[in-house]
Amino acid sequence: MPYSGKMQNSHYYTVFFAPRGRDRMYDLGMQIAQMYLSPYDKLIGIIGEAGSGKSMLIKGMFPGLELTNDDNGVNMRPLPLLEIDDYGFYQAHTYHVDIRFEAAFTQPGMLAEAILNAIKKGKRVIVEHFDLIYPLLNINANLMIGVGEEIIITRPTIFGPLPSEVYKRVSNSVKYRRMTHTAEDLCEIFLPPEELKRCRHRDIKHGFLLCFDGAPPDIDLVELEFKVEDAIHKDLPIAYVDEEHVRIGDLVHPCTGPRTHVPSTGAVEDFRLLHRIVFDPIEQCYIIAGRVGPGVRNDSIDDVNDIQED
Repeated sequence: MPYSGKMQNSHYYTVFFAPRGRDRMYDLGMQIAQMYLSPYDKLIGIIGEAGSGKSMLIKGMFPGLELTNDDNGVNMRPLPLLEIDDYGFYQAHTYHVDIRFEAAFTQPGMLAEAILNAIKKGKRVIVEHFDLIYPLLNINANLMIGVGEEIIITRPTIFGPLPSEVYKRVSNSVKYRRMTHTAEDLCEIFLPPEELKRCRHRDIKHGFLLCFDGAPPDIDLVELEFKVEDAIHKDLPIAYVDEEHVRIGDLVHPCTGPRTHVPSTGAVEDFRLLHRIVFDPIEQCYIIAGRVGPGVRNDSIDDVNDIQED
């Protein structure tokens, strides 16, 4: 996989918050492609658990690319990557393969051989669940992206990082993203309708931000926290409805990331709200901050995005 001398030699890794909505994931995918993708990248490795948003990120990075595991369409059979030698002149430049999905139809060794063959022919291959096929490839990705609570972008060298290292980090953190998304949607459910209409979303470590332009929201934060905690204690079941909705208990709620949830509200750990509305002078908006997982219940914002390791 020659680079013709053009590569980002100094790039070790970059970390972004992993957004939970589809549109936000598309936007981040476009940003990552603009900043980190090179025309010389032939092997792109995507790593993360099912439902973490890998496919949405790929669609943002490569608009128009047909995903072979697309839930909204017919899965492409036979896999185009396996028939690359049969297409002659009219060949695609970029191919997609989901290793976990394709392992039900094709031996891993055959998938590895097809990936290497495509790269040899100058094609680009995007590989979901790259960590599963890496031991058979014996080459690392030009660009590797892990999706958990964070999105990690790295350009591996022969010294690493290895796909198993990236998988370990993102698989351990994705639980916080799922808990956060459920808590975020529960807060939306209990917001006054007029405030919900003007609410937009941002991200923090182990948590979420609800942002309001104009006047500060007229919301009792203690009451809102109590209502969300009550729903958590009821352990309501959560189920995917379609790409625009999720079911929480008996309520169907609009959601653009319906797969990124815990199975029931009781799986949300240590939910709390910051008990004051914060004004952001940069974005010119008022913010309600919510967090999940381990942490001290206090009214300080100083350690919300602490960069120390957990």
